[in-house]
Amino acid sequence: MHKTPLILTALAALICGNAQAAVSAEAAATLGTRLTPVGAERAGNADGSIPEWTGGLPKDAGRLDAAGFLSNPFEAEQPLLVITAQNAEQHREQLSAGQMAMLKRYPDSYRLRVFPTHRSAALPDQVYQAIARNARLARLVEGGNGLQDLDTAYPFPIPQSGLEVLWNHITRYRGGSTRRSHVQATPLASGTFTPVHFRQQLSYRDKIKGYDPQNPGNVLFYYKQTVTAPARLSGDVVLVHETLDQVREPRMAWLYSAGQRRVRRAPQVAYDGPYPASEGQRVADNLDMFNGAPDRYDWKLLGKKEIYIPYNSYQLDSPQLKYADLVKPGHINSDLTRYEKHRVWVVQATLKDGQRHIYAKRELYIDEDTWQIALADHYDARGTLWRVGEGYSSYRYDQQIPWMGVEALYDLLNGRYIASGMRNEERGGLEFGFEALAAEYTPTALRNAGVR
Repeated sequence: MHKTPLILTALAALICGNAQAAVSAEAAATLGTRLTPVGAERAGNADGSIPEWTGGLPKDAGRLDAAGFLSNPFEAEQPLLVITAQNAEQHREQLSAGQMAMLKRYPDSYRLRVFPTHRSAALPDQVYQAIARNARLARLVEGGNGLQDLDTAYPFPIPQSGLEVLWNHITRYRGGSTRRSHVQATPLASGTFTPVHFRQQLSYRDKIKGYDPQNPGNVLFYYKQTVTAPARLSGDVVLVHETLDQVREPRMAWLYSAGQRRVRRAPQVAYDGPYPASEGQRVADNLDMFNGAPDRYDWKLLGKKEIYIPYNSYQLDSPQLKYADLVKPGHINSDLTRYEKHRVWVVQATLKDGQRHIYAKRELYIDEDTWQIALADHYDARGTLWRVGEGYSSYRYDQQIPWMGVEALYDLLNGRYIASGMRNEERGGLEFGFEALAAEYTPTALRNAGVR
């Protein structure tokens, strides 16, 4: 059973009765006092295994090298324990169903190295101020499939429903805009893989030149992804205009095929449509653990739980490693992953009657300090646990940006998986906070960017 913490009970009387309303001024005032500025519990847990949040890592917690790689501030630490298939039952209460299934599926190789917990996340002051405003003003549109009065990020720091928790993940702060080069692998069960190289750019609406906050429109962010290798895929581009209310105005997406030199609309880049270059190992709304419109599911908030999740995964970003060091048969190399005990929000999504999706049920585990989905379990129509998602966060302390660099989706049935966001062998850092022109995110720009 998922236990909702006492702090939520204490706040319940302060929250307005309407499920689509913002919280009261009195409840909002707990942000930055009893709660952290993003709505997490400031206090540690009863046995001290989760510490108090004291402001997160400082910006000078480590070094940034010339290639844009951050040093690991916890490099000297050793695991407190290692969870394997042999001792998993002792730790079942701190594991997700997906983690238990992975331990059973790969008893000789998959394990969780559990380290001391560090509540690393911190955000710029202006984001904290926006969150405080959102707590009083932001609202779900009718049906919960969009937002009104969103300022920057995290509309619901004191959530009242599963949908509100989900929207915190969808809108979470990622620096406003991002450029990066990264690699994706879809290994065979034997571990053999061909790396696919991407150049990716994301801009939230307030980072588009000429953005008018008095007339924000319905676009939440703009996204462009270009394949740069291998040659058979090089030059293919995906372009997305992500809308706030995707039911009233569905996301707009386009594909450019370098082989055909043609741009076409791509309504299939949504829900369970096949995601380009993923070899069938991921559907469109699997990217970023979950993205897109939530309208096909009923979302239930099950409460909070203390579990082991991927956290402070700096080693997975190390430039001392090759992609072949990370990508192993069945799953990412367990000698390189790091887990910590954190409090997570647990949200269950059940497919609505009359709706269609390859996943009949999903369970999401969302970190309280970042609102990032850390774990995601996916069930098929027969109720069988099918795919297990893990998001390996590594906080960008130099920029004060919670960041999920590498994510993986493991298929328990066919023994394959997809891992994306790797950049160990890339030369060129992550770029955050730049302003972009709207013209960079048009079908015309897509055509120009996709020329081989």
